[in-house]
This record gives sequence, C-alpha cells and structure tokens, in this order.
Amino acid sequence: MSEKIVNLTTENFKSAVSSAATPVLVDFWAPWCGPCKAIAPILEELAVELDGKLRIVKVNVDENDTLAAEFGIRAIPTMLLFKGGQVVEQFVGMLPKAALKAKLEAKL
Repeated sequence: MSEKIVNLTTENFKSAVSSAATPVLVDFWAPWCGPCKAIAPILEELAVELDGKLRIVKVNVDENDTLAAEFGIRAIPTMLLFKGGQVVEQFVGMLPKAALKAKLEAKL
C-alpha cells in the first residue's frame, strides 16, 4: 500500500476525518473482497494524482465493524467522500478509474 494511503480504525477515524485540511475519501473494504482488491491500485494512483487536493484512507470493515455500521455500509467496496467532517458523496462498487476521478474532481 502507498504511503499516501493510511488505514484508519475506530480509534482514530473521527480525528483524522474531521480535522483534515482537504476532503477525505474513505474506502470501506475487506481483505477477502475481490472488487476491493481490484480497486486498490486505482486508489493508489488517485492518491498520487490528487495529492494536496484529496486524502484517501482505508477502513477494514472486518476489524472496524462499528464504523461500518455507523455509516450504514452494507456492500463493499463503499467509498464515502467527506468534506469538513461530513459525508458529501457515496460510491458503491467497482468504478473505472476515469469515472471515479471525474466524480471526485467534481466534488473537490
């Protein structure tokens, strides 16, 4: 995993997301999820391409099930875009890189 993408837990989630200077894309994922593994390299590339404009973080739903429940995560991968600590967009499932990047840039 890129040094640009960090794993968050129940303990550090709120402080990391609410205090972020830029919007934060949270990828809710699991190690056994095929689409999650497929989208990981796309998120790595976007973390580099959108550096300074967007922070990308990951939450393992198996290890942080209370966070997944808090945000109503029922399918993975689910990505939530936070601005100012609030959810402004949700993306569910595997998206092609160009489509995801366009949707993100429209919200930045």
